[in-house]
Amino acid sequence: MIAKEAPMRSVEKSNFAGLVRYITDPQSKDHRLGQVQVTNCEAGSVRDAITEVLATQQTNTRATGDKTFHLLVSFRAGEQPDADTLRQIEARICAGLGFAEHQRVSAVHNDTDNLHIHIAINKIHPTRHTMHEPYYSHRALADLCETLERDYGLERDNHEPRQRGAAARAGDLEQHAGVESLVGWIKRECLDEIKGAASWAELHQVMHDNGLALRARGNGLVIEAGDGTIIKASTLARDLSKPALEKRLGTFEASPERQAATARRSYQKGQPMRLRGGLDTTELYARYKGAQQTLTAARAGVLAEAKRRKDRAIENAKKAAATRRAAIKHLTDGRLTKKLLYAQASAALRADLDAIHKRHDQERAAIYNEHRRRPWADWLKQQATAGDGQALDALRAREAAQGLKGDTIQGDGQAKPGHAPVIDSITKKGTIIYRAGSSAVRDDGERLAVSSQADRAGVAAALRLAMERYGERITVSGSVEFKAAVIRAAVDAQLPITFADPALESRRQAEATKAQAKRRPGVPAVGQEPPPHRRHGLRTLGQLDGLHIEGEARRPAQAPTQATPTPPAAKVQQPTRPVPSELEQREARLRAQMEAKKAKRQGKGKGRGR
Repeated sequence: MIAKEAPMRSVEKSNFAGLVRYITDPQSKDHRLGQVQVTNCEAGSVRDAITEVLATQQTNTRATGDKTFHLLVSFRAGEQPDADTLRQIEARICAGLGFAEHQRVSAVHNDTDNLHIHIAINKIHPTRHTMHEPYYSHRALADLCETLERDYGLERDNHEPRQRGAAARAGDLEQHAGVESLVGWIKRECLDEIKGAASWAELHQVMHDNGLALRARGNGLVIEAGDGTIIKASTLARDLSKPALEKRLGTFEASPERQAATARRSYQKGQPMRLRGGLDTTELYARYKGAQQTLTAARAGVLAEAKRRKDRAIENAKKAAATRRAAIKHLTDGRLTKKLLYAQASAALRADLDAIHKRHDQERAAIYNEHRRRPWADWLKQQATAGDGQALDALRAREAAQGLKGDTIQGDGQAKPGHAPVIDSITKKGTIIYRAGSSAVRDDGERLAVSSQADRAGVAAALRLAMERYGERITVSGSVEFKAAVIRAAVDAQLPITFADPALESRRQAEATKAQAKRRPGVPAVGQEPPPHRRHGLRTLGQLDGLHIEGEARRPAQAPTQATPTPPAAKVQQPTRPVPSELEQREARLRAQMEAKKAKRQGKGKGRGR
C-alpha cells in the first residue's frame, strides 16, 4: 500500500467543501464510490459535516496556509480489504499524522485498478482551533504503511524515498501521460555510454551522438536536448554531478564547437512511450496530434464567438444606460432628484457590466474545460471508451498495465470477437469495468477480476462472460472463499462449464449431483420462469373463497321422494370473502400448530395423572 498527501492543484479542491464533493461524487458510476465515513463530526450526513468543518475553519483567522489536508491511501492491484480493515487503516494513518481528533470525511473509490481511499482532513482542531501541519509527512506515512502491511497481511510495497524534483515530475509524466520524458529517454538510450566516458572530450562526443549538449550553469552542469529541454545532470545520477565528474575526469572542460556530423538519435518531445510487444502507434499518434490541433482551432473559434457575444452585451447595456440618462435629462424635476436618478443609472450600468463579465468568465471556463487538450494516455482512454480497439490495445500494452491480480477468472481458449461487455468505464491501463449485479467485474483482455464483495449474481455474470469470450473451460485463481463462491454460482446457474483445476471440477460435479438430487422433476431452478402450463393457476386453497357459481347447482341423480314442482332456474351465488394474504395464512398455520402442541401436552399430563 502507498499513502501520500495529494497536492492541491486547483482552488476548488483546496476548499474543504469542494474536495468532499469531489471524493463523494459517484460520477454516474455505480461502482466508483464505496463506503463513505464521517469522523469527529456531530453531523450525521456529509452535507452537514461540510458545514460543521467550514465553521470550525473560520474560527482560526491567523492561519495563512491551506486548512485542508488531502490524504490518499492506495492498495496494490488485486487487494480488496474488507470494510472493517479499511476503517482501521484509515483511523491508524490519521492518528499517526496527528489528526486523530480532527474532523475528516473519507471515501473509498473502486474506479481504478487499485482500490484507494480519499481522506479530506480539517487541519484546524475542533476544540483548540489551532492548525496542525504534519512534520515530514512522507516519512511518517512510509513508516505507517510498513507497519500496516505487516499487521494486516498486505502485499509489501517499496516505501523508500522516491526521487524528487525533475526526476519525480518525469516519472509522473511517463506514468500518467504516457509520453517520453527527457530523463527517461536518456536512462533508456544512453545513460551507460555517458557513465562510461573516460574523458571530457569523450563525454561531449557521447552527448553529441545522442543529440545532447553538456554545459555549465551556475555551480553545476545541465544537459540540453535539441528542442531546448534542459535537465540537471545530477538528476540522472549522483555520479554525474559536477563535483563527482571533476573528481573522476579532472577540471571541467567546455564542449567544443558543434561538429558537422549529425546525431545518431535524438530526443523527440511529446513522443509516446514504447509499448510492450513492439506495438506500433504511429497511426494512432498521428490521429492524436490531428485531434489536438482540431481541438485547439475549434476552441479558438468558440472563444471568439463568446467574445463577440460579450461585446454586444456590453454595447447594448451602454446604449440602454445612455437612453436612461437621456430620459432623466428631459425630466422637469429638481436638480437633486436628477442627481439621484443619474447615480442610480450609473449603479445599474455597473451592475449590468459586472454580470456580463462574470457570465463571460464562466463561459470561458466551460469552453476551456470542454476543449482542453488531453494527454496521450487520456486521449487513448477516451477513444477506447468510444469503442476504438487500437486505442484499447495501446493502453493494455503500456508498461503501467501489469494485468489483473487477486480473484480472477480466465478461459483457456482465445478471445472471441464480438463478446466485449458493455463498458461502464475504462482505466488508463485498459481495464474494462462493467456492472454485474451489485458489484463490478474488471476485464483486462485476458482475465476477469471479481471484487471480494461481489454477490452470487456478479460471480455468475463473470462466469457467463468468460464462457462467451473463451469457451467452457475456465481457470479460477484466488482465495479459497472465491473458488467456493465460483463453484456455488456455477451450480446454481446450471452453467455448462468445466474447471481446468481437477480438484475444483470434482467439487463442482459433486455439488451439481447433490443439487440435481434435491431438484424435483419439472420444477424450474430458482430465478427461472415457470413453464406456460404452470402459470396463472391456483397456488393455495384459500383462493377458492373467491369463486362463485352461476346457474343451477347439479346434484347426483336419485329417486324423488314426492312429486314436487321444479323451481325455476335461478342464479346461486355465494358471498365472496377477501382472499387472505400470505402473511395471514402463515399466521393461521402457526396458530393451528401451537394449538395442536398445547392439546398434546395437556393429553400427556392427564395420562401421567392417572
